[in-house]
Amino acid sequence: MKRLTAIFGIISIFFLTSFNSFGFNKYGITKVVIDAGHGGHDPGCVTSKSKEKDVALSIALKLGGYIQKNFPEISVIYTRKTDEFIELYKRAQIANENKADLFISIHCNANPSSNPDGFETYVMGLNKSQANIDVSKKENSSILMEENYSAKYDGFDPNSSEANIIFSLYQNAHLDQSLSFASKVQNYMLQTGMTDRGVKQAGFLVLYKTTVPGVLIETGFLSNQKDEGIITSSLGQDLIASCIFNAFSEYKKEVEKGTTTVKYNNVVKQNEDVNQNNNENNNTNTNPSSDIATYRVQFATSPTKKSTNSSDFKGLQNVNVYFHKGSYKFTVGDEQSLSSANQLLSEMVKKGYKDAFVIGFYNGERISVEEAKKHQKK
Repeated sequence: MKRLTAIFGIISIFFLTSFNSFGFNKYGITKVVIDAGHGGHDPGCVTSKSKEKDVALSIALKLGGYIQKNFPEISVIYTRKTDEFIELYKRAQIANENKADLFISIHCNANPSSNPDGFETYVMGLNKSQANIDVSKKENSSILMEENYSAKYDGFDPNSSEANIIFSLYQNAHLDQSLSFASKVQNYMLQTGMTDRGVKQAGFLVLYKTTVPGVLIETGFLSNQKDEGIITSSLGQDLIASCIFNAFSEYKKEVEKGTTTVKYNNVVKQNEDVNQNNNENNNTNTNPSSDIATYRVQFATSPTKKSTNSSDFKGLQNVNVYFHKGSYKFTVGDEQSLSSANQLLSEMVKKGYKDAFVIGFYNGERISVEEAKKHQKK
């Protein structure tokens, strides 16, 4: 128990001193660190057909390639580009020393049962379930392959559920930004046709050690036949990398106030088997255009179109749908003030839509909240 108390004390000190350590570059996102999980003598999850370290590296390199091609002004830094073992603290150190604006860690999941499937994105924070604890224990166990790991990680025992729970009480100073990017990753990953397991919080050492916004993406289950077929295939890896890239592009625009429209070149399009709605009208919107900027609360995303009267939305009023970047987005409200939209957001969160967020709308098109504010000032 003394060891756990010491860990908590160290976490508290780090939390109090980390707010001003790093922040967004005032000119926007200029550096991104992409971390391919595991490597070298640490294979990660292993099946008869695949190893996590190989899948993670392939997706990481493809993602970095998309960013470099479409945003040549951004510096893409890899924690590894080959099959080598990099200690967890060094991965975080790379992000911190380079003063990165975002840290993206790529992984694959596994389970003793072949039934669990789907993708999920983690941010540093409080474990909410035993399942989350198990995932963090699995990824944190990589430190057991490091020399003198106990001293490097302040006596942390990755095999202890109690230690993982206390450790997870640390919440990154950049939690809001991390959650924003994580939710975008989940939205775009729907295009893979795999199951959406949601945005989650857990105590990952690699995220704890970073002092920048960061996420850990479990791209799918190698232990599930369907998932493994997708995430180990070249086409599937291209699609996953493009989904994460599109999430990054939207996040970048949000961070930089969305002053320009980015054109994406040579990014993988959705496979027809994954998303059969590519030829749908991209301007799908149940509300008429308006020359007044308003605010809505987005609460759900689907790769297929649903009626706004669907039983899925029972108890909700003024539900609207629009098509944006390959998927259908569902909203409530059409508020003329941001304060009203934020109040509606609070109500939606209480109803269980914890990943809901406010967006702007103008002339029937989605815009950022900052853009909506500007239109209202005109």
